[in-house]
Order: sequence, then structure tokens, then C-alpha cells
Amino acid sequence: MKKEDLRIVFMGTPEFAVATLQALVENGYNVVAVVTQPDKPVGRHGSVLQPPAVKQYALEHGLPVLQPVKMKDPEFVEQLRSYHANLQVVVAFRMLPEVVWAMPAYGTFNVHAALLPQYRGAAPINWAVINGETTTGVTTFFLDHDIDTGRIIMQLPFDIPDTADVEYVYDGLMHLGAKICLLTLERIVEADGHPESMAQPEGADLKPAPKLFKETCEVCWQQPAKRIYDFVRGLSPYPGAWTTIVSPEGRETVLKLFRTTKTERPATAAAGSIVADRKHLYIAAADSLLQIDELQLAGKKRMDAAAFLNGMKDIEDYRAVSGAGTQSK
Repeated sequence: MKKEDLRIVFMGTPEFAVATLQALVENGYNVVAVVTQPDKPVGRHGSVLQPPAVKQYALEHGLPVLQPVKMKDPEFVEQLRSYHANLQVVVAFRMLPEVVWAMPAYGTFNVHAALLPQYRGAAPINWAVINGETTTGVTTFFLDHDIDTGRIIMQLPFDIPDTADVEYVYDGLMHLGAKICLLTLERIVEADGHPESMAQPEGADLKPAPKLFKETCEVCWQQPAKRIYDFVRGLSPYPGAWTTIVSPEGRETVLKLFRTTKTERPATAAAGSIVADRKHLYIAAADSLLQIDELQLAGKKRMDAAAFLNGMKDIEDYRAVSGAGTQSK
């Protein structure tokens, strides 16, 4: 088989998927159509429709775009079938019904931002950092009935520095995902459409990567400082770890935390207690003080601790409320 024999439908939505689609186009693969999410209402009244990043790239390069609301819609399924694709590539999209993923002769493979079977789910990049992993990676696998459980084709590792936030890992895996997609396509071509693959190992110590919600991004201060440090960088810059500080009068202020530093200063007061000097802000974790370097007040711009302290002279009278937080699980 030659790569020109492949007729590929690409499925993806966010910027993360654009790098892979771009790699396919620039390396001469025949992308016959692109499937992405419907345009999203934005603006104060939701009156403006924002197209997904994948759609913008596809239209700029003359690729047909399909935006189904429901993947099982008979009209969409027939429209998809009309492109006579023999392979589908999925990156950061949505769960597909069997009528869609089983349609091409060579199947449908997904580029997942983790080393499966670890971190199956919607937020694998965030969870790898939250859990303090030093290595993650990307996996290509064939879709089947269950989420992220199909047969593995290839994997590539990616190192996570202790100082890296999720944005750094996101960018690294975005480009590594494009690379592994091309390598996987080469294997498919060499194997006449049917490359070797292996079943995913199963075990009791698998770590999931469920979708993140606002309430699960609240910091739990009754944790070791290292866990909170990882939690903050695993959510920075998006969706953002947050905490509520309360004044002696009971006035509540919500803070988003973007960057912290571990210290060797022991916590001599209860978790959530605040310590500060002219330029430095600390909050007590279960074992030591965590230095807060960059934060954001609701409705304000992101700022460093010194700027925050300029407007909060009585900050040591406040305390940080300890939420449940995903890191406490």
C-alpha cells in the first residue's frame, strides 16, 4: 500500500488537535473530510458563534467540514459514509458510536495524551501533573466499545520536569501527538492497513483522568505542600486551582492560584493559616508553608504576590478555607 491509498477522515476540536491535522496535510496525506464540534456561542449574550480551532484550520486549507450535534444522526452518518474513508484519525474529540468508529475498512485510531492504560479519560494531561508524575506520553490505539481501552498501536514517552505546569506538558504532547500520528500512519501503510497492535494491560493500580469541574479544582490545604504544589501546576493556567480566603469579619475572597514554590519552612499554625511579609505570601499546608507566587482576584488580572500584598495589608488576619479538592482523593 502507498500512503496515497489512504482516504482519511480527521476528527478533533481544540488547538491540541490542529497540530496533528496540520502534520497530515503538510505530509501529503489525503484528508477527505474533517469532523468537529458545532460552533460555540461566546460573548456576553452568547450571540457570537466561535468556530473550533480545527474548523478554522480545515477551512483555511479547503477541507470539507462536518459539525454534527449528534454522532448517531442518520443524516450525518450517511454524509460521513459518502466520503468513502478507509481510515479515521481522532484527536481530542468525543466518544464515538460504533456505527461511526467501525465504518472505515482500516478502523479508527485515537491519539491519546497519556501512556495507556494509565489516565484514561477526558483530562489526562492535567491529572498526570496533579499526581506528580515525572513521565507521561502519547498513545495511538484503535477505538472499541469502551473509552480509551482499545488495542495499542504505538507509544512515545514525554518527561515532566518538577517545575512544569500543565501548559508546558500540553504544548509538548501536542507536538508529540502529531509525531506519533505520522509514525502510526507509516505502520498502517507498511502493514497494508492492518498494523500489529496489543491489548492494554489491566490492573488494580490504574489512575483515571476524569473531566475536571470547578468544584474539584478547589485547594485542600490539609494536604502535604508537595501535593498542593503539584495540584496548582496541574491546573495552571487552565482551568486554575482556587481557594477562598476569609477575613475576621467573615468576608470571603476567591483567589485563583497559578504558581507556587515549595519551602522548607514548617507550618506552625493550622492548615490554611496565612503568613506574609512585604513581598512574600505563604499559606500553611499540612506539613510546611507553601509560597504563593502568582495569583488572581476575581475580576482582576493575574498578578505576583508583591502586587497582591500591596492591596491586602491585613492579609495575615485572613485564613484560607480548606476545600475538598480533587487532590484529596
